[in-house]
Amino acid sequence: MMGVRVVCFVITVVMFLNHAGWLTIIPAAGAIALPYFAVVVANTRGPARATGFRPYRPNLPERYVPPGAGRDGPERGGPERGGPERDGDDR
Repeated sequence: MMGVRVVCFVITVVMFLNHAGWLTIIPAAGAIALPYFAVVVANTRGPARATGFRPYRPNLPERYVPPGAGRDGPERGGPERGGPERDGDDR
């Protein structure tokens, strides 16, 4: 479409320089209106078809949890397991 617009613009300039009068308006209108219609046509098209591309989804096993340290158990390194106690104020 942009090639047609450039041709319309060149024809407009040539006609204007040759004193073609009101006929110069015809290719000028094409050079002005074509970008508008190009945008409208591009925006009214539906989304592209699926190309069969699927995003990567890793199929990893669950993380190992040692026996006796269930998911609801104390955090690692806390005072119950011999780690340092934390107040929250010591930075």
